[in-house]
Amino acid sequence: MTRTNTTDCSSHTNDSNNIKKLKRGFAYKLFYQQGVWPQNASLNDYYLAVSYTVRDRMQQMFLNSILSLQKKESKIVGYLSAEFLMGPHLHNNLINLGLYDQVSRAVEECGLDIKQIIDHEEEPGLGNGGLGRLAACYLDSLASLQIPAIGYGIRYEFGMFDQEIKNGWQKELGDRWLQPGNPWEFKKADLTVEVGARGHTEQYTDDHGNQRVRWVPGGMVKGIPYDTPVLGYRVNNVNLLRLWSAEAPKSFDFDDFNVGDYQGAVHEKIMAETITKVLYPNDEHFRGKELRLFQQYFFVSCSMQDMVRIHLFMFPNLDNFPDKFAVQLNDTHPAIAVPEFMRLLIDVHHYSWERAWDIVTHTFAYTNHTLLPEALEKWPVAMLGRVLPRHLEIIYEINSRFLDLVRIKYPGDVDVVRRMSIIDESGERYVRMAHLACIGGYAINGVAELHTRLLKNHTLTDFHRLWPDKLTNVTNGVTPRRWMVLSNPRLARLISSAIGDGWITNLYKLRELEPMVDDPVFCEKWQQVKFDNKQDICAMFSCAYGPMFNPYAMFDVQVKRIHEYKRQHLNLLHIVNLYQRLKNNPNLDVPPRIFIFGGKAAPGYTMAKLIIKLINSIAEVVNSDPDVNTRLQVLFIPNFNVQIGHMVYPMADLSEQISLAGKEASGTGNMKFSMNGALTIGTLDGANVEIREEVAPENFFLFGMDVNEVQELGTAGYDPQTIYNQNEGLKAAINLIATGHFSHGDRELFRPLIDSLLYHDPYMVLADYQSYVDCQQKVGEVFQDTRRWTKMAILNAARMGKFSSDRSIADYCRKIWKIKPFPVELKLQQLPENGFKFPQRDKIVRT
Repeated sequence: MTRTNTTDCSSHTNDSNNIKKLKRGFAYKLFYQQGVWPQNASLNDYYLAVSYTVRDRMQQMFLNSILSLQKKESKIVGYLSAEFLMGPHLHNNLINLGLYDQVSRAVEECGLDIKQIIDHEEEPGLGNGGLGRLAACYLDSLASLQIPAIGYGIRYEFGMFDQEIKNGWQKELGDRWLQPGNPWEFKKADLTVEVGARGHTEQYTDDHGNQRVRWVPGGMVKGIPYDTPVLGYRVNNVNLLRLWSAEAPKSFDFDDFNVGDYQGAVHEKIMAETITKVLYPNDEHFRGKELRLFQQYFFVSCSMQDMVRIHLFMFPNLDNFPDKFAVQLNDTHPAIAVPEFMRLLIDVHHYSWERAWDIVTHTFAYTNHTLLPEALEKWPVAMLGRVLPRHLEIIYEINSRFLDLVRIKYPGDVDVVRRMSIIDESGERYVRMAHLACIGGYAINGVAELHTRLLKNHTLTDFHRLWPDKLTNVTNGVTPRRWMVLSNPRLARLISSAIGDGWITNLYKLRELEPMVDDPVFCEKWQQVKFDNKQDICAMFSCAYGPMFNPYAMFDVQVKRIHEYKRQHLNLLHIVNLYQRLKNNPNLDVPPRIFIFGGKAAPGYTMAKLIIKLINSIAEVVNSDPDVNTRLQVLFIPNFNVQIGHMVYPMADLSEQISLAGKEASGTGNMKFSMNGALTIGTLDGANVEIREEVAPENFFLFGMDVNEVQELGTAGYDPQTIYNQNEGLKAAINLIATGHFSHGDRELFRPLIDSLLYHDPYMVLADYQSYVDCQQKVGEVFQDTRRWTKMAILNAARMGKFSSDRSIADYCRKIWKIKPFPVELKLQQLPENGFKFPQRDKIVRT
């Protein structure tokens, strides 16, 4: 039985009896779980009490879903990802359960504020940005589409750093997301696995006379799983996020302690727990790189051992493993799973190489997320051999057999053999993880149509030529449950009042909004929703910065990871240009704008940090200049994360998606903005291409070169200094920064950034500059025509059906995984009053 949707997008019919039960549940959890009286409880106590009460309402579905994974006829997606940026759980779970209104009323009758409790939740920062957030959207859609799935990752003790801005500079602070307590996870200590490292290998002959290899690790760590239920929207399916935490096999050495070596007594524990201590340590240093490599292997080994255990619980051997599991590698971080599964099959379960390779290559599929050569992961051969000696042997064997195939296919072509080899021997020898993933899986996919085309024609062209049917496209998507229903309830209510709430699970139904563009009443309500959302954010900004923000201004937003290829500095050059024009001509006919930035720079990425400093330095000057600050403001929102995204995407008027064509794989922020009625200024890059096709070119502000023009300019010889010298507006903007106008007269502060633009501009910022400025002029003109802008905004939202993660997951199921929905029945049974009938002790098994 599947639970049905209600007519309201955020609640079921109020049930006074259920509200009484919820209130009793709050009181019970506060007293017995938190151990406090209400008059002594903190906000964190109240948050935990409410969360545990809600979690109890999920348990029946969760346990039934776990049982469904054990049914032989179900096929499970094993989604391996080094990042899962789930966002806060409480609000999302209330929406997916259909309990928001009931819990809200119960909390308010207890004298509390549900919004304050929801906002108190500490966000698990288990990802750097788009990759981890995509994984979270996919888990939501897998559950909502009733596809059995387990997301496997790392339970980082310290997630993505908290960002603080000090004197305009980014400062990184530890993200102690676990400190207040995590009510959504279950520790499964009985499912612990062991993972080896270092050591050596040795050959031996087994009982059947077969030559075998044994890995003798130099040390072991334990992997402890922590399970988080992932609810589907108004269905009974609850999937599983299983995150692994590292522990030492022996946490305390009494021998060392007894002789006074107190540090040595806990050394093993400290070293083991370092593995899952921090999300992606700075890998500039040798030790950092080695730790990151073992981090990836640790969670992959834990996950593969876990899937093997689940499979053998139901089947006598691993012969049909690909029929039970489809394992998706989310980028190259989990690519070490290929040799690890081979090791388990050959060394542990004694399969022949040929049979093991057949199982492996029918199990894995690989998603590529980048076109940037520097982002394609490689590991030094010496390092990998030292940390994982058996895996390097297996990789060499995979490579040897694969290159024999290449030589047969392309006889005498030494160059293609060199290009396709897993081992890069052009200098220091490296293991190319993308090549390993391509060779070890049965499917490869890009994440946007343009991205996939570029993979076929450039990045992975040799593999596409060898296996033309292996590489396919699955355009990314985002979940409308979090990015519309949760984050923009005003808009969700307006849409549902007009067309019903079927769009929440079928985003293509938003097309029914298209006739509304000619309804002045609906358009006025749409405008009011946007204005109210902007009012909310202005009130928040005013508390921090003073009453300077105008909700009638255009909110021009660029929030994403700070990186040169994202081209935040192109946006800044336009701001400086506009600032100069307003200073020179106070009567300039342009609408007031608030330029809003947000995002984090990698701790070791000097240029990205300098861009953050420039944003804040420009803001300092512009916002304090009475000549312009009623018409132009600049704001950097610190510590951008999922929770802040809930506020930012609904209030934006203009979405900046301005990367150089051919650099962005897909982007997902562009989708979130458009779903919430923001218009896009962007290049033909990533998913922008498809968004523009869907919303129609007249509803998209296009500028800049396309991929072919970028390649032609690069071939002809791009000279940024010539453009600088020939464009007076550009020259004036760069010179104003260079003279120290935004740095208290310091001419050296931003020199590295200016030099990179003038002498080494790989992202062709100056080449696209004039087209961008001209397009921004058009944006301003259209914004002043409120009726036209509103029509374009409604059509943008109405035509975003393709970019739901539900569609993406349906594509994966059809094109790659060959999986159909497996609905979970809700068996409404109570716990027996007289206890359970327990199985005999020798029949208890781990499941």
